[in-house]
Amino acid sequence: MLMKEYRICMPLTVEEYRIGQLYMISKHSHEQSDRGEGVEVVQNEPFEDPNHGQGQFTEKRVYLNSKLPSWARAVVPKIFYVTEKAWNYYPYTITEYTCSFLPKFSIHIETKYEDNKGSNDNIFETELKDQEREVCFVDIAYDEIPERYYKESEDLRYFKSEKTSRGVLQEGWRDTQEPIMCSYKLVTVKFEVWGLQTRVEQFVHKVVRDVLLLGHRQAFAWVDEWIDMTMDEVREFERTIQEATNQKIGVFPPSISISEMPLSSCALTGPASAPSTPMCTDAPESLSVPKDRPRKKSAPETLTLPDPAPSAASQGSSSNQLAMSNHLPPSTPPSNSDPDEVGGH
Repeated sequence: MLMKEYRICMPLTVEEYRIGQLYMISKHSHEQSDRGEGVEVVQNEPFEDPNHGQGQFTEKRVYLNSKLPSWARAVVPKIFYVTEKAWNYYPYTITEYTCSFLPKFSIHIETKYEDNKGSNDNIFETELKDQEREVCFVDIAYDEIPERYYKESEDLRYFKSEKTSRGVLQEGWRDTQEPIMCSYKLVTVKFEVWGLQTRVEQFVHKVVRDVLLLGHRQAFAWVDEWIDMTMDEVREFERTIQEATNQKIGVFPPSISISEMPLSSCALTGPASAPSTPMCTDAPESLSVPKDRPRKKSAPETLTLPDPAPSAASQGSSSNQLAMSNHLPPSTPPSNSDPDEVGGH
């Protein structure tokens, strides 16, 4: 498990950002979607929690196979998706990502918003004080962004809002900017697979940071598009963009089947009205080894790839050349998404 706390300051108030965040996520998801890949909205509806009160629950599927790094594409199905579930009780939100192919992989993001410049060191509960985590400040104007995401119109070193007169953001803007707010995000990445855990968790955090940087840059760069919107208007914008995005992605076979049968006790539990993602590691019956065929007594603990040009003698057994650890289930960051694109928050 690798935990980091990201602090992203914005030249907005917390109340203004509430509208800007919803607008940015909808528009960003639509921009990053293409036929067969992108962000599909499965559910988006009001939800009430006994502790946090009235909120909004959203479930999305992030299709991203072709945007994975080559080493990851070698071990995942051609088509798979990441499930994103978000509970928004603004100014507090919870977001979870799980992967249908890797039940041992998850991302948990806890977010709080305050009208300050990122100076609250105790915003997440006291029980987290003893947990080791790195605090990372993200500068929306001057931190380097991946070249493929760069747009001159979204470069906040040169952008000035016509409607609010905020900007241009100069060096040290966080110390002088009024108004200013901070998005505090506690991000926990888990990938409990021996031999790959550290590499994957570090990679996912890099992706998450890039996505947070891009999303918050866009939220301010698009401020003149949403600053006059009411909550009802931005929700209507969400619905319109959601329909257009789902049509843009298109229909294609899912990587796992979806059943309405009651889930077993090994299913991931969540709020009563929110759907849960099955987390069983058992393979479907159609993939099970026949009972009359003896199983191997042991399995290798490392991933062995076949030689680029197998000899004729070895071609007959090529199906046995790729063996995976018992830690990897047979069935898919984050994201955004490249995983360089975990759904923005």
